[in-house]
Order: sequence, then structure tokens, then C-alpha cells
Amino acid sequence: MREISESGKIGAFTPLMINRHFRWQPGFLLRFFIRSVFFGGALVFAYMFSHEFISWVQNGGAIPYEPVQSRETTLSAAILIALVQLAVLAKAGLYSALLRYFKITDAIHICLLLVSVSALLLVASYVPGFGEIESLFPRRVLCTDALLSPLLFCALRLGIRVLWERKSEHSDGRKSSLRRKSFTRVAIFGAGDAGSEICATLFARPHLRKLPVVFFDDAPGKEGFSLADVPIVGKFENVEYWKSVYNFSELIIAIPTAKISRVRELREAAIAAGLTVSIVPGMEELSLGHTSVSAIRQFELQDLLDRPPLDLDDTSITQMLCGKTVLVTGAGGSIGSEICRQVAHCAPARLLLVEQCEVLMFQIEQDLIARGFNECIVPVIADIVDTARIDEVFEKYRPDVVFHAAAHKHVPLMERQPGEAIKNNSLGSIGLFEIASKYCVEACVLISTDKAINPTNAMGASKRLAEIMLQSFAQKPGNKTRFMAVRFGNVLGSSGSVIPTFKKQIEKGGPLTVTSPDIKRYFMTIPEAVGLVLQTGTIGKNGSIYVLDMGEPVKIIDVARHLIRLSGLQPDIDIEIKITGLRPGEKLFEELKSTGEDYEPSGHPRIARFKCEPLPHEKLEALKDFLKEVAKNPVRNEIKKAIQRVVPEYVPFLD
Repeated sequence: MREISESGKIGAFTPLMINRHFRWQPGFLLRFFIRSVFFGGALVFAYMFSHEFISWVQNGGAIPYEPVQSRETTLSAAILIALVQLAVLAKAGLYSALLRYFKITDAIHICLLLVSVSALLLVASYVPGFGEIESLFPRRVLCTDALLSPLLFCALRLGIRVLWERKSEHSDGRKSSLRRKSFTRVAIFGAGDAGSEICATLFARPHLRKLPVVFFDDAPGKEGFSLADVPIVGKFENVEYWKSVYNFSELIIAIPTAKISRVRELREAAIAAGLTVSIVPGMEELSLGHTSVSAIRQFELQDLLDRPPLDLDDTSITQMLCGKTVLVTGAGGSIGSEICRQVAHCAPARLLLVEQCEVLMFQIEQDLIARGFNECIVPVIADIVDTARIDEVFEKYRPDVVFHAAAHKHVPLMERQPGEAIKNNSLGSIGLFEIASKYCVEACVLISTDKAINPTNAMGASKRLAEIMLQSFAQKPGNKTRFMAVRFGNVLGSSGSVIPTFKKQIEKGGPLTVTSPDIKRYFMTIPEAVGLVLQTGTIGKNGSIYVLDMGEPVKIIDVARHLIRLSGLQPDIDIEIKITGLRPGEKLFEELKSTGEDYEPSGHPRIARFKCEPLPHEKLEALKDFLKEVAKNPVRNEIKKAIQRVVPEYVPFLD
């Protein structure tokens, strides 16, 4: 026998567990005795009934006569077999299950177990040497018992559930007309598993004050039927008519696998009909374990990203991080903090949070403590440009894996101060790479950006320089560390990104400022981007650059319109959208690969590997010295021109 230990692993069942179990649950023995008598008696009745009934039929309706000894033998054997069946059910864990939550799967499991017991006895009665089984229990009785005992057992449990639900309905006032009048009447699109779960959740939790009144579904075979006493009326196209019939004011989209195009259609139609829109989590969120199907939430911009669900090899990620010392730079930033959260779930021996801003450090530290990771986290205030401090941290804690997310990333700010971008994003990165190699770190992953591809701004160029130096340093003789870089686009909700800016502008009543009606960007959710970064760490080759599949680029003006509608307002009517013109260093669209680069498979369908010719390692020191001098130059145009000499694809914006 086994138990689940505090660490979540299965171990041996011990007497200490028994003592602990009964000490903390003093009513367990009483409930066990009552259930044994109740269900055991029911099974004995099934045996006796089947025996008497078959005898009655064989005798043409006459009451059969049997000696008292025969009846006592049959009764004793019935009790013995009943106890065996109860023991089998208890061993399977069904006997101790809460009766109020009895389900079809439980019924199937019970039927299989009880029929198996009868079948084994029936087979044993044909085995030489076990003929006494036939004398105690005739084969006809065993066959009848295989039908009656599962039916009776399941019927009793189902009856208890029905009684419980009726009691709950009476107590919570689910059908009380007074309470129903104050509930928000909702329609659910999707009469499938997710829709059924949402409907059951809303009925079971009256405090949510939502009452399902109608289902919509595109499947023609479901129209005219009902689910949980809620009618299914078919497709959503005739929503105005059904709204007048059922008087609902909210739509819940309950199809996690729905195509984004269909979700957009439903949302637009619902808003046009004056409905508020909620949605169940998509497959991407469910696969990452961030939520459950029953977690209804408001419609968000991320629901409009047309991309297949994320499929990660969680086993390989856990193997890479479990029991290791992991260091994350920029731990308080949008990407760095999510890396910390996902890494913490992989049970690292130690998680080093490296951050120069104490406010951001405090926030991520408290977040991880609240999630129960206090024992493994180590907050470290440090600036990656301070190589002496970083070396001290590496010497003390000896990290095994490094995720380098610290960076200056705001394009307009860095365009005005390109020297700071070089010092932090380029020189700070190569300093970290040298220290990581010195202490034989297993893997070091640089978080890069799609703006490093054929850059037109100083921030993107500084990141491209970091990639060049990473690939060059990876060739250093004697290097034992796997160095790799990961590029991805804009992250929804990250600090300084367009989404928080738009939300603040909406709160102020507008206008929303868009630089160009044609400008496009790639977008990813933070958990999605970080999940793929961790996956890259497991498959990455030394000196490689990887790009994440970001789907199709989205027009920024469409993002602005969607956010306005999500706020319950109309674009260009309630909120103005103002075109301001491209900013210095800003592109109309981002590219997927630099000049001279090409793709090759990486081993994961959502990650591609770039092939290019790296800078020879012997030229790296000269590049470092050159950049140190460039960063000291107070004239930003000269800095940009100097960068262009080492990054030929860089097209700088000059004042």
C-alpha cells in the first residue's frame, strides 16, 4: 500500500499514517461501519433475492422449500462475498468518495469491479479443486448477482446524490423566483464539456449571481435539446430574437478550442446586441496550468491572437531545472518575473533573483513568497554592468542555469541615449557571458527581441550586438557553457508596452495615440513567451539564436479599436484615435530574420533556429574595446554611426 508524501511523491503506507488519519478524522470509523452495514446489507439482499427469485421461477411460481441449513449456508456465503466486494471497492478508493458527487465515471468503475469479482468466482467454479464454490453459490446466482449488485449499488448512490441536490436546491434558492430576479441572466455559447461545466458551476455557486438561461451551439444536431434543463437554441446568428425571448444580458463563450476568427465574430455580434462578453480560458492557458475551464473571465486582447495552443515538453523543462541553482537577471521585469514564477514551479534548489530596482525586487519577492516559494528564493540587488558584483554572486552561489532578461528596452528613450543602451544591453551582456563561462554554468539564455533583426533603432542594435558577442564567445576554446539567444516580439501587458499606455489613455477619455494606421507588430502573452524560452533552454545548441513563432502581426490601430470596445465604448465615437506619425527609429513592421540569416528546424514546432556565420572569437576583444569607447561619446549621432560599422544591417535614425 502507498501514500502520497508531503513532497507529492508516492511512498509506503505506514502505521503512522493510519494513526494520523484516524486522529484527525475521528468520525471515519463510524462512517465506515454505517456504510459497510448499509451497502453490505444491500449486496446480501441482492444475493438472496437472486437465489430465491431463480428458485421461484424454476418451481413454476411456487414458493420453494429449502432446509434451514441450506439457507444459512447461502446467507453466510453471501455475507462473505459482500465483504470481499466492499473490500475491492474500498481498495479502489470508491467506497470513501463523497456520495454527493457520484458521477457516471464512478458508476462505470463500480460496475467493472463488481462484475469482475463475480466473473472471477464464476471462472473459479470451473477450475478443478474449486468445485465447492458451485455448491455454495450456483452459477446462475453468480450470473444474476453480476447484474443486480452493480445496479443496486449504483442506484443507492445515485439516490443519495439526487436527495443531496434537492436539498441544496432548496437551501440555496436556486429556483427561488425572488433570488432569480436579481441574477444576471446569461447565455452560453458552446453546449459541450466546457459549457456544461460552466453551467454547473454557475448553478452550484449562487454567490456569482449568474443564471444560465439558454445555450447556443453551431452543431446542428444539438438544436432543440437541453443541457441541465437549459434549452439549446442553435446558432448565434439570430441573437436579437433569442435575447428578446430569454432576456439575457451576458454571453459566455465556452469553447476553449474555438478558432480566433469565430471568437471575434461572436464577440462583435454580442457587442452589437448590447451584451457583455466573458470567455473561458483558451487551450494555451489550460495547457500551461494557469487556470481551469470553470474560471470565467472578461474578454481580453490576448483572446484575439490567432495562434495554435502552446505545447511544451514539461518533463524536459523540469529535468533541466529541478534541483539546480537558477539565476534570473532582470527578475523584477515583466519577462524576468514570469521566468521566476515558472522556474519556481520546477522545484529548483535555489532561485537567484538579480534586480537593480529595489521596488521591482520587493514585488517579485513578495509574489513568490505568497505562492509558497520562500524557501528557495534568494533576492540579490545588483546591476549587471557591475561585473565585480556579478562575479561575487556567481562565486558565492555557483548557478547552474542563467536566464538573462535584464535590459533597457524602451525604444524612444534609448534612441535619445544610445550610449546607455550599449553599456547595459551589449557590454553588460558580454560581461555576464564571461562570468558564466568562468564558473562553468551549464546553460545561459539571452532574452533578445525581434527589433534586433535589421534594426532601425539603438535599442535593437544594442541587442543585436549582444547576440553577435554571444555567438562569438560561444566559440571560445575551453568554453563549457551552452550560450543561446531567444528572440520574440511585443509582450502583452509588459511595462512600457503599448497596451498599458492605451488603457491609461482610455481611462482619461482619450485620445489613443497611434503613430501610423499601417504599423504592425508581433504580440505574445507573457506566459507563452516564457514557456517557449524555457523550452529553448532544453533544446538549444551552443551559439544558436532562436525565434519564437509569434503568429501573424497585428495592426496597432486594430489593437486600439479592440481595447476601446473591450471597455464598452465605441472607437471614433466615444474615444478618438489620433495618428501622430512614426517616432525616431520606429519601423512600420518587424521582420523575422536578419540579412544573411536562414532558418532550420529546432526540434519544436513553435521554435526555429537561425543559421548564420558568427564573428570569429579572436575579434571579440577588439569589438568590446571599440564599444567601450563608443559608449563614452556624448554625441548620439556619432554613436549610431559607429554602431553601424559593426552592425551593417543597422539603419540608424540621425537627428
